[in-house]
Amino acid sequence: MNATWRWEYKRYDPKAERLVESLCALGNGRFATRGSSPETIADDVHYPATYHAGCYDRLTSTVTGRKVANEDMVRLPDWTSLRYRCLPDGAAPGDWLTPDHPTLRHYFVSLDMRSGTLTRRMLFHDADGRRLGVTHTRLVHAGDPHLAAQRTVLSAYGWCGRIEVESVLDGDIANAGVDRYRALAGRHLVDHRAGIEAEGTAWLSCATAASHLRVGMAVRLSARPLAPVRSACTATSARQSLVLPVRRAEPVVIVKTAAVFTSLDRPWGDPVRSSIEHAGHARDFAILLATHRSSWQRLWSEGEVKAAGETGRILRLHAFHLLQTLSPHTAELDVGVPARGLHGEAYRGHVFWDELFVMPYLSLHFPETARALLMYRHRRLPAAREAARLVGAGGAMFPWQSGSSGAEETQRLHLNPHSGRWLPDHSRLQHHVGSAIAWNVWQYGLATGDTGFMHGPGVELLLHIARFWAATATWDTDLDRYRIRGIVGPDEYHDAYPDAAAPGIDDNAYTNVTAAWVLARALDQYEELSGARRSELRAQLGIDPDDLHTWEDISHRLYVPFHRDVISQFHGYGDLAELDWDAYRARYHDIRRLDRILEAEGDTPNRYQASKQADTLMLGYLFRHSELARLFSRLGYRLDDELWRRTVAYYLRRTCHGSTLSSLVHGWILARQQGESAWRYCQEALLSDIADVQGGTTGEGIHLGAMGGTLDLVERGIVGLEPGTDGLHVDPVPLSEVPASTFSVCYLGHRDIRISFRPGRIGIRVPPSPAGPVPLVLPGDRRETIDAGRERWFRLPRNRDGGCGRTRPPEPVTDAAGHGRFAWRWTPVSHTVEVQPSKG
Repeated sequence: MNATWRWEYKRYDPKAERLVESLCALGNGRFATRGSSPETIADDVHYPATYHAGCYDRLTSTVTGRKVANEDMVRLPDWTSLRYRCLPDGAAPGDWLTPDHPTLRHYFVSLDMRSGTLTRRMLFHDADGRRLGVTHTRLVHAGDPHLAAQRTVLSAYGWCGRIEVESVLDGDIANAGVDRYRALAGRHLVDHRAGIEAEGTAWLSCATAASHLRVGMAVRLSARPLAPVRSACTATSARQSLVLPVRRAEPVVIVKTAAVFTSLDRPWGDPVRSSIEHAGHARDFAILLATHRSSWQRLWSEGEVKAAGETGRILRLHAFHLLQTLSPHTAELDVGVPARGLHGEAYRGHVFWDELFVMPYLSLHFPETARALLMYRHRRLPAAREAARLVGAGGAMFPWQSGSSGAEETQRLHLNPHSGRWLPDHSRLQHHVGSAIAWNVWQYGLATGDTGFMHGPGVELLLHIARFWAATATWDTDLDRYRIRGIVGPDEYHDAYPDAAAPGIDDNAYTNVTAAWVLARALDQYEELSGARRSELRAQLGIDPDDLHTWEDISHRLYVPFHRDVISQFHGYGDLAELDWDAYRARYHDIRRLDRILEAEGDTPNRYQASKQADTLMLGYLFRHSELARLFSRLGYRLDDELWRRTVAYYLRRTCHGSTLSSLVHGWILARQQGESAWRYCQEALLSDIADVQGGTTGEGIHLGAMGGTLDLVERGIVGLEPGTDGLHVDPVPLSEVPASTFSVCYLGHRDIRISFRPGRIGIRVPPSPAGPVPLVLPGDRRETIDAGRERWFRLPRNRDGGCGRTRPPEPVTDAAGHGRFAWRWTPVSHTVEVQPSKG
């Protein structure tokens, strides 16, 4: 098998085991199981866990004398647990073996991304010369969303005797995967019942403590050679054990086939009975493996983003985890985009704005899944409208952190591990999440042409979010502008002005510009509706024509602050003190979480021009420069190349990248603006999870937004692919580290449109389809069409530097981490066309 499809670890390192478990997790969009060793239990090294999409529960804890309620994604019973020990002839029983046993001599973990399987091989060698080889192969079925299976092969070398095997279906489970949450209540599973069916299938029933979701899990155990099975049940577990003979060349094979059902399933049935029947009727492991592989083959045909070398392998890993979290099975559920996947308990499994970095990929590859995720937001419109009402606003105020109901789930307090103090959390003031939802709606509509959605749930989301921004904006007579005050921007470090009594900052540029964009797009979409639909929506929202005129006015007159010839992150940003970056780097080396460092010193980032992550520069991620310039022009401001270049350089020097999304955004912008100088940031985005650049956070769950964003970086960032109302826009930029890529997309009813980007040329193949020709927009506003069943190649002119475009002399740029580079400015030129029709 090609090594580019494998992710491997060739030695056992207890310090890295949590990271391995996250990156080797297996899932199918409905549930996922961490890549833990089945011999282990939850402790300081290992954390076996299974999570089901949308399975949340709320518990109350006491923190610094206050009652605090938190909703968490629930850790479900462990179906993988399997332990074994050797019973040599004429010798005492050996120890139960785990990767931590001193007799471990060999350890190898291999994640096969092509087939979605995890293989773990170990070799134990004791002082008497006896060796035991162990091979575990695990899958979470990509075709059957309720099934998982694990095959264990035990081989004796240099001895014969017996092996005792114990399989457990363990429901004695608590959420304890994040150190800083461990002081909080984590026992979400109650009302346990366990049993063993007559044919030997073990089962477990339980419920969540407050949300009262029922969970049923069953495991069918099979062994070769056959042996009697002893069974025992407690209130929280079902245990099966057997003793099997083992000889040279006659390995023992144990298979656990698991089924998971919950009361979230549709149609609803008894989760326990459903799981027992499903596990009992499942095919043998070989057939499950074959059907599982065929399902992954279909997923890869629609979702793979191919690139060369190690970059391509990492992109494949990112796509793999994205598809394990948000697969076509997800479309059947009422769930959102969990920021840390189904891979761990960080962020409590909540849904943030990370969908902003995931949805462009899904809309172009799996539009049905993208639509379902937008419907998650639409179903929570009532909760968002109520949240707006409670703050005296109209429209819909979506929560910064969302879970099951759509209520605000952001904690009131958060722990600073550096100081040990619990501090007020004001991140719920990040109302820009509403603009992210609106942007996702619009991008989905452009990619799919789904007028049924856009004239139905889509326009309702746009109008409700627009109405909230209109209600939030206040008129300032002195500025002769509308302002949005008392909020927090994407940066998150600045949640108040220095020494202010109340939280919030005013006129965050990203928030104001995107609010103006939402208002404009909502009005555009409203104009496309029939008269009857407009009347219905006016009655539903309680708006009249004068309100719509006000929206139009606000969309032209929202305030955007500036200072020192750059866009201000927010009003007053330029008045803050400059941080002594060199001193803090020398003192702490890693200053990504500068907020924690400063708080532990009795200081606050609110005093400094220091940002956690891209904020103002996020505008360059959402909008191409020409579109962003039009937005500023609509607002009465001029945004030219020089102003944007100065703004990028200004914030690059003042950002410490405390979020994995920050390097992604900076890499994106620099790639579009400056070519090869962007690679350091692109590379950090690619490595953020596999190298655990945040220092231990990946073991608590992957960063799904960063993973999805790297795929989008190739498609929208480097290839410049953008769905538009006038056609599919393609505007590549040169990046020598990713010189070529290939992927298939969906657009306006076409599926499997093949995009092949090569140095100096780009090819587009449209499969046979009744949907008609695909309109294409090349740089320089060149218009072309590609008929269904045809392929066309377009040659890109090359300059003397080997890139496809014009450059100007480099300018020095240094970021806040102290890395100096040369910045190249990119200007697209006209393209010549070379046509190569295929046989279609």
